[in-house]
Amino acid sequence: MSAMMQRLTLLEKTVKVQAQELKQKNKKISSLEEKLNLLKDSEDTCEQRDVKKRCRQLQHQVCEMESFLNDYGLIWVGDESETHNSERGLWQPATSEVKNFHMNFDLVLQRIRELNILAGEGESFIQSTSTGAQLAKKDSIQLRFYSNGIVMFDGPFRSYQEQSTQQFIQDLMDGYFPTELQDRFPEGVPFQVHDRRDEEFVSRAEWSKFPGEGQAVLGTKDESSNVVSFNSPGKRLGMDQILKKLPRVVVKAGRVIDVRDSLRTVLQGPSNTQSTSVILVDTQALQAMREGLQIFGDDGPLSAHNVVTVKVKSEDGSHTYILKMSSSETIGDLRQYLDKHRGAHLNGYDIISAYPQCCYNEDSHTLQSCGLTTNATLLLRKSRHPHPQ
Repeated sequence: MSAMMQRLTLLEKTVKVQAQELKQKNKKISSLEEKLNLLKDSEDTCEQRDVKKRCRQLQHQVCEMESFLNDYGLIWVGDESETHNSERGLWQPATSEVKNFHMNFDLVLQRIRELNILAGEGESFIQSTSTGAQLAKKDSIQLRFYSNGIVMFDGPFRSYQEQSTQQFIQDLMDGYFPTELQDRFPEGVPFQVHDRRDEEFVSRAEWSKFPGEGQAVLGTKDESSNVVSFNSPGKRLGMDQILKKLPRVVVKAGRVIDVRDSLRTVLQGPSNTQSTSVILVDTQALQAMREGLQIFGDDGPLSAHNVVTVKVKSEDGSHTYILKMSSSETIGDLRQYLDKHRGAHLNGYDIISAYPQCCYNEDSHTLQSCGLTTNATLLLRKSRHPHPQ
């Protein structure tokens, strides 16, 4: 019994020691878990900071690119892959023969209203002109619905019994742009609808043949039937009307192609007007902006504050110089940039503005003191007395 009591006492002491050791180890494990969680949180915070910094960098780069394109009157519209992705919801994936066709005017009008929103009805875009740029709206297609058929553009009349007309209407009722317009308007086109479902389209009856013998006036006489036939020309569209039916510009392989102006040049022949070349002059502000695309501070990217875009047209209007300058730079700095690019032998000019009419001859005045704090357009005028170096 004494030996058993000694063993039990020894076991109780061992259990107490082991319990204390377990308690200490649990405390150590909990402290290590807390440190591990802190390390994970710090790593996540660093990754989030890197991601946010990269996002700010990309946002700043996109803003600079859009500002640069805006100086030339251009808008980024994306590449071909983005265009194809945007077209997936506009056109019917596959066309098949229409069966059990039934015309539902209310459904067609509802679908057209929805498609017009997708096509950008009422939205304005920047359209370049000979004097600069202006806001323009997207052209729409005239579409008339009659009880027995439709008339698109200026005709001809298309009956609901025709297979092509049924496919046209079925695409609209399914919520897609008509497949026959996909090649001509790949980005969709708004419709201007004229609802005349209560009217029946009646074709104009042809003139009946004159029973007697007639005289030919600018025509040919049919000797067999004594009928005079005339080669009356149909409705001809003018050059401007034809050009309006074409897209204004097309972006392909990163190049902006002006379709209307190119076709107008081909139709009218080469003109004697001299084309204007746009030249981007290298300045200190432009170099700082280029370096700012890759240099970023702790608070985000370096923004181009107090940077003025100055467009200067040459004396004969054949060149347009674009300069990125700081508002603290002077008129003398502007002259130095122009002389460096044009050559020192062409320094006999005055810098003027058309509106308000003003002549900037004081080289010590800054752009800000001259009121040129935003984008400005200036002109060069020949001076009788060359400007001193």
